[in-house]
Amino acid sequence: MSYISNKTLNDLEFSTVLEQIAEFTQTDLGKAAVAEIKPIENVSLLKEELFKVNEYVSSFVNENRIPNHYFDDLAKEFQLLGIENSYLDAESFLKIANNTKTVQELLKFFRKFKEYYPTLAKEIDAISFEKEIITEIEKVVTNFGEIDEKASLQLKTIRRGIAEVRGKISVSFNRVMSSCMSNGYLDDIRETVIDNQRVLAVLAMYRKKVKGTFLGSSKSGGIAYIAPQATQQLNRELQNLLFEERQEIIRILKELTNTIRPFQHILEEHQDYLTMLDTISAKANYAVKINACLPKIASEKKIYLRDAYHPILYVNNKEKGIETISQTLELNEKQQIIVISGPNAGGKSITLKTIGLLQVMLQSAILIPVHERSEVSIFDTILTDIGDNQSIEYQLSTYSYRLKNMRNFLRKCNDNTLFLIDEFGTGSDPELGGALAEIFLEEFYEKNAYGIITTHYSNLKVLAGELENVSNANMQFDEKTLQPKFKLFVGQAGSSFTFEVAQKNGIPYSLINRAKKRVEKSKVRLDKTISKLQAERMKLQKTSDHLEQQKSKAIEQTDNLTDKQQKIQHKLESFQELYDNNQKMLNMGRKVNDIANKFFQTKNKKQMIAEFTKWMAIEQSKHIAKNPPVPKQEKKKVKQEKKEQEKKMKVVEKEVLKKIEVVREEKKEQAKVEAKRKSSYIFKLKDTVRLIDSRACGTIEKIEKNKVTINYGMFTTSAKLDQIELVNSYKEKKK
Repeated sequence: MSYISNKTLNDLEFSTVLEQIAEFTQTDLGKAAVAEIKPIENVSLLKEELFKVNEYVSSFVNENRIPNHYFDDLAKEFQLLGIENSYLDAESFLKIANNTKTVQELLKFFRKFKEYYPTLAKEIDAISFEKEIITEIEKVVTNFGEIDEKASLQLKTIRRGIAEVRGKISVSFNRVMSSCMSNGYLDDIRETVIDNQRVLAVLAMYRKKVKGTFLGSSKSGGIAYIAPQATQQLNRELQNLLFEERQEIIRILKELTNTIRPFQHILEEHQDYLTMLDTISAKANYAVKINACLPKIASEKKIYLRDAYHPILYVNNKEKGIETISQTLELNEKQQIIVISGPNAGGKSITLKTIGLLQVMLQSAILIPVHERSEVSIFDTILTDIGDNQSIEYQLSTYSYRLKNMRNFLRKCNDNTLFLIDEFGTGSDPELGGALAEIFLEEFYEKNAYGIITTHYSNLKVLAGELENVSNANMQFDEKTLQPKFKLFVGQAGSSFTFEVAQKNGIPYSLINRAKKRVEKSKVRLDKTISKLQAERMKLQKTSDHLEQQKSKAIEQTDNLTDKQQKIQHKLESFQELYDNNQKMLNMGRKVNDIANKFFQTKNKKQMIAEFTKWMAIEQSKHIAKNPPVPKQEKKKVKQEKKEQEKKMKVVEKEVLKKIEVVREEKKEQAKVEAKRKSSYIFKLKDTVRLIDSRACGTIEKIEKNKVTINYGMFTTSAKLDQIELVNSYKEKKK
């Protein structure tokens, strides 16, 4: 049975995370749904919800982005559909159609990309869909939210009559207005509209001159508004037609409402689905904002958070341009409980809250800002005791309230519990409160619960060192500057640096000495020892980092030397091969020289040929020994491979030749276009030209009818226009 109370959610500021997620919703229903997010008890359902958010995040980085899912709230429409004989207006039907079309678009998308979004596709596959809803609405309502005249023959007839009557009213009114204007009865504004009908703006002195119904006057009383008698009958006819139109529209809307009413449960299902998708979309966008991911859900009980950030702190620091320091922490069977100690304002509480908030977020199907190789298991119960817990309502002191909280912890705590306690044991006498805190810690340990505790109590630090699966930890602190480093180190308790911090803050040294005398020597010595150990550990850490750097440099140098050695070895082998070949050539040269010298002395050809043949036979046997002959089958294989390669080469050659032919044709076409352009060109002064079939270029100096004078620099010549061709026009040269 899962138990994560509202107190735990409040302690961890979970509501602030929900507010930040709600900023990414597109609808009010989505905002309301985000505000109601709670940890999910069913592990299978939780994993499914996490996969949905993770799939939505993946849509931001691939080409198949999920379509827009904005929708309208149909709560009022659902209420009306539940009332017999009620009807919806055109705007409501437009909302219903738009929501249904949105679901239709999403349905098509997720079916198409089922492989990319399997969990989201599975969700929408369970949704009912009726195309008839859209079809029936589109028969009646236009895209502008008006009733289409094609909705019924009666409506079409009425609207045609309305148009005709309005035309007659306009003609009649304009005729009367022209007559009154010519007689000077009208004010400068001429006309206005009262009760949806045009009226004449008659000067008060001519009121009785104009026949019609008086409908009012201006504030000053200088203008009387009169509906002309000639249009009154037509206006009455128009009002009757408008009434008939309204009645026909109501009849059509009632009929359409009765058609859509049986699909109410489907429409409600659509709205629930779109609200859910809006929530998932908001979670996904928030995940991108805080650089979150889905860690591995471990089957065994463990928490391994690598490079974890407190999401609220991360967002706030990001807005201010401040770096947020990540924490790495692990809870497992061998490290069941961690006791964090160290000075105030060092980051103990924020580390505690980071672990708790990330766990609650994950169990509420929200991705968390950790390294992707992190691992988290699901806890049935998460218990917290954080902050100054005074209960004004029940008139309890801090310690009384904390004791009640501990009683609750002991009742709820089991082997699948994560507990987080800030400033464990405070609120009472340090000696007595510390002793009771030890007992509570032992109880949690015996129940095999996992947890994190922050404390200043030395006895708890000692107990953590004694218990097998409990570890001390501290927030790193610079002893020289007395500034916190906000980095958790597991494996050693931390000093509170009480007197050092007091000195740093200007408390006189004499007062600090007096205080030291009043404290038990063993406590001062313990705190001093812890402080020294922290300093030594920091030195060792620096040395370790330095040695790690040296190690990486040495590895790099070794790799470089290995590369150089391999290159040298390769060169030596090449030189050796060259030397062997040279020696072989020299030996062969010497042998040929010896045979030649004998022949020159003896002139015995047979002896020379015999010796040469014998020597060649010996060399051949050596060559065969080093290079054994290839079997016939392998020779056939080699020949076959050569034939296949030749065939492939011929195919490639044909393809290349085809492409070359295409390129040649293109070049021929370009040459024709260029020749046509040049032949139609009108030569101008200073154009660069040349005689056809000549390479020498010159500029046109003079043009007379169909002759030109060309200047070659050293000399000039005359030629006919059809004997020259253009090289560059003067305008192109200028460019």
